[in-house]
Amino acid sequence: MWILLIGVMLVSLLVSSQLKGRLRKYAQMPLSSGLSGKEVAEKMLRENGIYDVQVVSVEGHLTDHYDPTKKTVNLSPEIYSGQSIAAAAVAAHECGHAVQHATAYSWLGFRSAMVPIVKFGGTIVPWVLIGGIIMIKTMPWLLLAGIILFAATTLFSFVTLPVEFDASKRALAWLEKTNVTTPQEHPKAKDGLRWAAMTYVVAAISSLATLLYYVSVYSNRR
Repeated sequence: MWILLIGVMLVSLLVSSQLKGRLRKYAQMPLSSGLSGKEVAEKMLRENGIYDVQVVSVEGHLTDHYDPTKKTVNLSPEIYSGQSIAAAAVAAHECGHAVQHATAYSWLGFRSAMVPIVKFGGTIVPWVLIGGIIMIKTMPWLLLAGIILFAATTLFSFVTLPVEFDASKRALAWLEKTNVTTPQEHPKAKDGLRWAAMTYVVAAISSLATLLYYVSVYSNRR
């Protein structure tokens, strides 16, 4: 189990490093259309008939996300103002989530419904698991409760996968159809989003491996 956990951790570091390297590389490649990330996002929203979503800039690096509660596409400064292949790809991907929301994409609805549960569990799960391991002999039910709560987090990470892959699929199809990315630029945008998606795959596998570790501790408590 420890070998599995360490292996997943190393793969996670590798994927994260590859993603940062790819985005850094494609951020230095100007987009032929000259559009900024903000302009790409606004164009994609309009062409999908979405007029009630705002595109805003948020602080931080790799902080790009779509907020369905506020209906905002939040882009980090380098994506918001950038006129690169990376900026176009990331901006379109986040708008892909807005399109999912507008079309009532079922997996996004399922994930959104799980957010309050995962947020609540995230605040107490670490303490419940630690307490459960410390008192494994006298209060095994405490560890079991932690495992059940952590299982919700693991499920959330797997539900996230189709949401992220679908958003990238929508983004790439739109970028290609509208010629926002040229035939030479499109493979690079696709490569950047593929590595971004891989971070979610690794996160899901890591969560599952951690869950299995706690299950093994509970199973071997005697």
